[in-house]
Parts: sequence; C-alpha cells; structure tokens
Amino acid sequence: GTALAASACLRQPTQLWARDAAQAAAMQRERCNARYLPDAPLPAALTITSDFAAALAHAREGLLVIATPMAGLEGLLRRIGADAAGVLWLCKGFQEGTGRLGHEIARAVCPSLSAGVLSGPSFAIEVARGQPTALVAASSDATLAERAVEAFHSDTLRIYTSSDPVGVEVGGAVKNVMAIATGIADGMQLGLNARAALVTRGLAEMTRLGLALGARAETFMGLSGLGDLVLTA
Repeated sequence: GTALAASACLRQPTQLWARDAAQAAAMQRERCNARYLPDAPLPAALTITSDFAAALAHAREGLLVIATPMAGLEGLLRRIGADAAGVLWLCKGFQEGTGRLGHEIARAVCPSLSAGVLSGPSFAIEVARGQPTALVAASSDATLAERAVEAFHSDTLRIYTSSDPVGVEVGGAVKNVMAIATGIADGMQLGLNARAALVTRGLAEMTRLGLALGARAETFMGLSGLGDLVLTA
C-alpha cells in the first residue's frame, strides 16, 4: 500500500491511510514507513492520515485501494459501503474459515460495489523505488479496470487489464503456497531440478483449480499467474 501510494502521488493527489494513528503521525513526520518499507523515502506530495472518514472523502470521486492482509478485507469493505466510486484490493489469499476469494467477499458484503483486484509480480520496495513493474487490474467492471490504468500507469509502472478476477485471485493465492513449498525444497537442498518441477507442476495445479472455480486458462500464463509465481518462488 505504501509503495503504490508513493508511486501514484507523483501523478495525482494521493492520500495514504493507516489504522494506527501513531504510525501515521510518524510517517507524516519522518517521510518514511519505518515499520514496513524503511528503505523508501516517501515523496513530499503524499499525504498520510489515520482519519478514515477523511480518507474516504479524498477518494470519493476517485479510486480507493485496500492494502491489508486478506483477513482485513471484509471489515474494510463493510466500513466503506456502497458509496465509493471504485474499490481495488491488493490482498492475496483465501479468507480463513470461508475459503472465499476477494471478489466473493465483496459480492457478499456489498453486491452493488464496483470492485476489483490489482495483482502481479511486484516486490514493494522496487515499486517504491520506481523500478520497472507490471501489474494487472482485474474486474467484471471494465470501466474500473481502465480507471486503474489511468490512475497508476506510468513510465515505470505498467498496468494491464483483465476481465477475469477469479483467475487473477487464484493465482495470487496459490503462488504463495507453491513459494513456501519451494523454500522448503531449497532448505532440504533438493536442488534446482526439484525447484523447477515444483514451479512448473504448481502452475498446472493452480490452473486446474482456477478452471474449476470459473477462471480462464490464459490468465495463469500472465502476470498474476506465471509472473507472480516465478517472482515469489
């Protein structure tokens, strides 16, 4: 969230909300997110607040981006309600207890909300430093995906659009499981052959799961599938 805000504020007015008032004050004062992104100075143009109502008001006619763990997505969507012009989330994973993906949570909480996911191979520190990165904005609302391009697309951050949020979210969730498996294999010194097999067969499993949930196969050969899996694993 901090990295994307630091990138976006160079092109349009951007406000970063933090739920911890002390942290927000420290970030505003020190121009750095010492807790989560200590090596990336924050641009002067970025404003930081812990006032949720102020953050909602700032994004009323624009985009609101949720950058919490998946466990925090439902609560924030309930606080936001249906009044937001458009909501994207960066959360990756399945909701504990329900197994829902982000788009399913949004549909259950606020069916009328224009919502989608922004995902892809992106280490936060490289986004914050302005190193070349490509992401995909996926939503059943094509207009929202295009607005994400308008908001975040730049010389160093390229945004592609997709109408397959299911596939994008499955890729973002399952690649973490495969990356943990790859780390275990590395720790056991099983070798590069094993790593390549895990990544390749993991992509096949990811694709089969996605198809069973209604995704499109080609999504898994893109940024949020193969791309994110390669980066994380």
